[in-house]
Amino acid sequence: MTEPTEQRRTWRPGRPVPIAAIWGTHRRGPSDPTYRRVDDLHVRGLRTPEGVATLAVEQVRDGVEARAWGPGAAWALDRVPRMLGDDDDPSGFAPHHPFVAEALRCHEHWRVGASDAVMESLVPAIIEQKVTGQEAFRGFRNLVRRFGERAPGPAAATYDVWVQPDPATIRLVPSWEWLRLPVDPARSRTTLRACQVAPALERTLGLAEDEADARLRSLPGIGVWTSAETRFRAHGHADALSVGDYHVAANVGWALTGELWTDEQMVAELEVYRPHRYRVQRLVELAGAHRPRRGPRMAPRRHLPGSSRA
Repeated sequence: MTEPTEQRRTWRPGRPVPIAAIWGTHRRGPSDPTYRRVDDLHVRGLRTPEGVATLAVEQVRDGVEARAWGPGAAWALDRVPRMLGDDDDPSGFAPHHPFVAEALRCHEHWRVGASDAVMESLVPAIIEQKVTGQEAFRGFRNLVRRFGERAPGPAAATYDVWVQPDPATIRLVPSWEWLRLPVDPARSRTTLRACQVAPALERTLGLAEDEADARLRSLPGIGVWTSAETRFRAHGHADALSVGDYHVAANVGWALTGELWTDEQMVAELEVYRPHRYRVQRLVELAGAHRPRRGPRMAPRRHLPGSSRA
């Protein structure tokens, strides 16, 4: 088989680009086969409208150097600036709270990136619904390993990078295989429904935040949280607040007031930050603010057929 040709491009934005902070949300656990990080090198397996691609990115002295392989290489390289937040507009964002102001000072070059790949973000978000992170990461990893494909090029071979399966492939996964991943029927049904209308969901790119949110949430099984988790990654929506997350409201409340907020409190208190509410959420995360842990972590469920598998 002919080795895919490497394509290369350097982006010079005139400012530092914290790749890890911007792309960190795309990494679904430390063993995510679609995303490898080795020191300052970030290697991702992508499914683009033009085919699969491997994208390797690192910051160099005068900008960001990107290399790509595969049929989707040119598409991926064209979108490196957008993926790294070049289209994000933080103007008008006022840090009303001292904690937010300090977090912004420490992460002033962080931006909200946009992958322009809805299903790439939506499928793992659905798998993460209402389960522990450990269970979610294992289910997604197994889905990619069993039904995805190896990413093209030498960087992917070196770092064992994969591309998650396309919607057509996911639609053929039988019910018993979902249970072996393990992904329960509620989440697998939602994933299959999304894959059936994948082209329509991809067309939410470029829509206003409210309209894109409404289109995504019109699909049964996709609620406020799943829509937000998809939109801040794929669409670059800076107001996509993760309402309904097990940790976010409590962590944001703890950082800003020393109290553990409910979702209702978080929505009310962050209204002043609209249309930058996700910006606050992510700055709190980047600052490392977490509520004090009381008791052990929530244990993953053991009743599904594949729950004991790696």
